Amino acid sequence: MNVEEAIAILDIFLAQRLNNLQEVVFRKAWEGQTYQEMAESAGYDANYVKDVGSKLWKSLSQALEEEVTKSNFRSVLRRRAESAKPYQQSGRKEELGVSLENRESGGFPQVTRTQGVRESPLPNPDFIETPGGPVPLNSFFYIERTPIEEQTYAEISKPGSLIRIRAPRQMGKTSLMYRILTYARQSGGIHTVQISFQLADSQVFTNLDKFLRWFCANVSRQLNIEPRLDDFWDEDIGSKVSCTLYFQGYLLQQIDSPVVLALDEVNRIFEYPDISGDFLPLLRSWYEDAAELEIWQKLRLIVVHATEAYIPLDINQSPFNVGLSIWLPEFSLEQVQDLAVRHGLDWAKGELGAKKLTPLIAMIGGHPYLVRLALYHLGRGDVSLEKLLQEAPTIAGIYSNYLRRHLANLQEHPKLAEALKRVVTAPISVQLEAITAYKLESMGLVKLEGNQAIPSCELYRLYFREQLG
Repeated sequence: MNVEEAIAILDIFLAQRLNNLQEVVFRKAWEGQTYQEMAESAGYDANYVKDVGSKLWKSLSQALEEEVTKSNFRSVLRRRAESAKPYQQSGRKEELGVSLENRESGGFPQVTRTQGVRESPLPNPDFIETPGGPVPLNSFFYIERTPIEEQTYAEISKPGSLIRIRAPRQMGKTSLMYRILTYARQSGGIHTVQISFQLADSQVFTNLDKFLRWFCANVSRQLNIEPRLDDFWDEDIGSKVSCTLYFQGYLLQQIDSPVVLALDEVNRIFEYPDISGDFLPLLRSWYEDAAELEIWQKLRLIVVHATEAYIPLDINQSPFNVGLSIWLPEFSLEQVQDLAVRHGLDWAKGELGAKKLTPLIAMIGGHPYLVRLALYHLGRGDVSLEKLLQEAPTIAGIYSNYLRRHLANLQEHPKLAEALKRVVTAPISVQLEAITAYKLESMGLVKLEGNQAIPSCELYRLYFREQLG
């Protein structure tokens, strides 16, 4: 078997053809090249190429239902090709559950659907992941939003860099953050620290001094460095200066290599203006110090948040207008179609599949969580697409719990509820007060053009028009 015949075998088992870089990795691996050699010849970072390869072998493992690695993939594919020959020669097509037709690329069988057999040998109902929370690093269901991943990987490799990831809730911010941290760790010699402000006790936000001491102690522990806060804390010079000296004179001095500090759910501190008004400019000052002081080039920041527009910061103090800004978009129709196929939905392929998915996109937009929840139930056969769409904005639909949580939150904030009611009942966009508009946007319920708001999708329009009306 040569590499062209091997790629023909891949076309049988994978839901979609290899992309350009995947094919490069496959061909070079067939030739026995290392990831470093592949990277040098293709002009990519070695760790990125290794990550592409790892995902490729995982996809093959899931498709072939046996472990496939860089070292054994040639023998696995040869064995699969050999196993097809007796059936091809005897004409016993029904025992394979496939039709075996010669291919121009090498005469290997092509799988077509027969009764009781899925065309895609990828997910089955037990394999499909339950949506909710960050997408696992090794997940087959993570959809890359090219070129965002490549941009962030390149940026985090730079000394003193700052990446800001912004999007409404459940759009994939934390999932992307995890992948940036993993890339940094795999690059070698880089420490990573992750702090989620959602996990902080309420008492942490009592005052700035308590918050910054908690912050420094947390970073110290994750770096396996003994906290020595009292040696650097001085109430006469203030908490911000003490915190800066602790990082500059202690933490960054104790490590020989860079550290990526990822701050998740930063919008939690927006609820405490006395803290956010000092902490956010502090991050900005550290980023700017990296241009002058070499010690601060060791620190690379990732800031993840839902929105920032209602935080009253001076433009020269805000960390939200420096560094690399990433706004996570909704999935496109093509990406939804790709994800549908990964869920084993063969009817979603091709132009006809795109047409069948169009009403789903019209109902829920390309919101990653809403899309994954729909495809999860469709892939498991829990509901038909027609019934899903009919019941989507009702209490009988698959989104009922999700929508109820939003409704409960709105009922605790009557001003937000009243503003959303105006949006979902109006035939055109509605102008909202700035803070209200951005809070609703951070919840993912509206889309904004300036202060003009419209519902994020038809699902919200129908459900909240009924519930708030």
